[in-house]
Order: sequence, then structure tokens, then C-alpha cells
Amino acid sequence: MRSLPDRWRRLDVAVRDLPLGLLLAALSFLPVLRGHETQVGDLPGRPLDTLGFAILALECLPLALRRRLPGVSLGLVALGFVLASLGSYHTVAGTALAIALLSAGAHLERFRRTAIGVLTVVYVALAFALAGLGSTEGVGGFATFYVMLAVTWGVGAWLRSTRAAEAERRRHVAAETRAAERTRIARELHDVVTHHVTAMVVQAEAARYLTAAPERLDQALEAVGETGRRAVTDLRHLLDLLEPGRGAEPRTPPVGRLLTLVEQTRQAGQPVEFTEEGTPAASTGSADLVAYRIVQEGLTNALKHARSSPTRVLVRHRDSDITVEVATGRSGSGPAAQGSGRGLAGLRERVDLLGGDFDAGETEGGFAIRARIPARGAS
Repeated sequence: MRSLPDRWRRLDVAVRDLPLGLLLAALSFLPVLRGHETQVGDLPGRPLDTLGFAILALECLPLALRRRLPGVSLGLVALGFVLASLGSYHTVAGTALAIALLSAGAHLERFRRTAIGVLTVVYVALAFALAGLGSTEGVGGFATFYVMLAVTWGVGAWLRSTRAAEAERRRHVAAETRAAERTRIARELHDVVTHHVTAMVVQAEAARYLTAAPERLDQALEAVGETGRRAVTDLRHLLDLLEPGRGAEPRTPPVGRLLTLVEQTRQAGQPVEFTEEGTPAASTGSADLVAYRIVQEGLTNALKHARSSPTRVLVRHRDSDITVEVATGRSGSGPAAQGSGRGLAGLRERVDLLGGDFDAGETEGGFAIRARIPARGAS
């Protein structure tokens, strides 16, 4: 069951604004507020009669439209105020003019300058009319009242600009959030798909030349199938992360996955020398996953750009950090640096986020990726 505030917020805005006008109308009948009315002209007041009740309603009831139709609300309230001033019906309901001005300044979208001009002309005409009826207000009094009305409009305009600035800030934050999320999804897809698909392509191409060796052909096709199954598993996990309400958590590669990754690359025909030193810390935050992605990207680049060239992978675990180095020689297809660079850029971003160091570039003998990842980075 919805609470009373929730029910109130679900009501139409005009229904929620109507009580303010009714409250002003009711306050106009309180004897204790006599002498504190909002009025201009200083003409002797007279009690409400039938016409006075109609003018009172004209001043108060249009406040129900002060946010939905601020221009209409201000026009009707101003008309009621003018009639009340000319008829000497001095009531608290005159405060409705200030409220309507404030709301129009905050919510009126079109013809704002026109509204200010028309209201100014009407006010000047009202001042002359009241002076003709014997008003003792004087020029200073009329000017002061006008300044008060202008300040009220200005406050509403300030509220409008503040609201617009906040809305723009929220749009900017939302756009940045969407862009960051798209980047994260692209990075995850690149990490998951590129390595597996590259390995499958290399394995499938190699299988073309093994038709005369059925046993090796079976092994190559089995490797392709195993790689495909790993790709499907990783993609399913990624989709679980992206689907709302699934509650999946980012997965850290289990112990031994680096060796599996290396073996998969070797099956694709890439000679890899793998060395892992030290014992992984009990809690490394995201460092293990980032180290895994670095090795994965390095081996993928080796398969794509330095096929059959010797590749060396060194992973060193220490209490404070994990260091990773993937060095690849050259081949006839060109240096490993060729490519879109999206994978390396994503790795640099991951390492920087954890406060580590990342470097990738050509070396004298080929291409190398080196990284130092703090073992107690963000989890």
C-alpha cells in the first residue's frame, strides 16, 4: 500500500497547487490579518460583497495552474489584483500576485520578455488609475512596490536557471556514465572474444594442412571445439553481468587459468615460454584479473601479428604487487604493435585505475608488454 506522501506526489500538479489558493482565500477572512493585506494605492478599503467574492476567487483559484500554465495563472491573478486594487478590496489574497510572479519566473518557457513588458504597462496604467481615484501612495510607493514585484520575478528566474543547470549536469553525468559503460562493455567483449576467436582462426587454418594426418587433425579440431566452448562460457558470464537483476559478480580467473591460457595458445601453434614466480597473495583485489587480461592480450597479439615467433610470458607474484611481462619476437606478418590498439588502451586504463604502471611498445627484438599491478587495488 502506498504511503500518503507517495499518493500526494502521484496527484496531478494542478490538484497539488490548488490548496495554496484555497488557503489564501481562507486567510483573507481572518480578522487577525486585517491591516496586513497585500495592496497598493492606499485607498480606503471596503468590505467584501458579491463582486468582491468573485474578485477574491479570481485572485486565488488560478494558482492551481501556476506550474502547469504559469502564463495563464499570472494573467488571471494579475487581473484579479488590478480589479481588487481599483475596487479597494484589500485582502491577504493579494499575496497571490507575488506567488504567481515567482512561479511564472520559474516555469514560464515562452514569451518571458513579452510577459514582463505587458505586466509593466499594466502596472503603470494601474498606478495612474489609482492616482486618479485619490491614491496617496506617491511615486516612491508605486516604484517600491514595482521593485518588489521585479525582485520576485528575478528570484523565480534564478530558480529556473538553477533547475536548468542541474538538469544539464544530470544529462552530462548520464552521458558520461553511458559512455563509460559502453567502453567497459566493449573492453570486456574485446578481452573475451578476441583471444578465443583468434585462437580458433589459427587452429582452423592449421587444420587445413593436416588432412593427411588424421590423428593431428582430430587434435586440432578438438582444440577448436574446446576454444569455442570457453568462448561461449565467457560470453554467457559477460551477459549475466550485463543483465539487470542477475546478481552476477565479476569473475577472477581461478588458479591454473594462466597455464590453460598458455596451453591453448601453444595448441594454436605459437611457441610460448611461460614462467610464474612466487605465490599469489590471499587477497589481491582486481590485480589477478588484470594480470590475466594482460597475458591474454599479449598472447592474442602474438597469434595475430607474430605467428610462430617465440613468445615469453613472465608473471611474478609478490606481497605488494604482481608484475607481468609478455615479450614477442617478430615475424613476416609484421610487429605485434599493428592493430586497433583498443586492447592495449583498455589494459592501460585498468592498470592506471589500480595505481600501477603499464608500458607497451616495440623492443629491439619485437614487441613487449610490461605491467606492475598493486596487489591490493580496488576490488
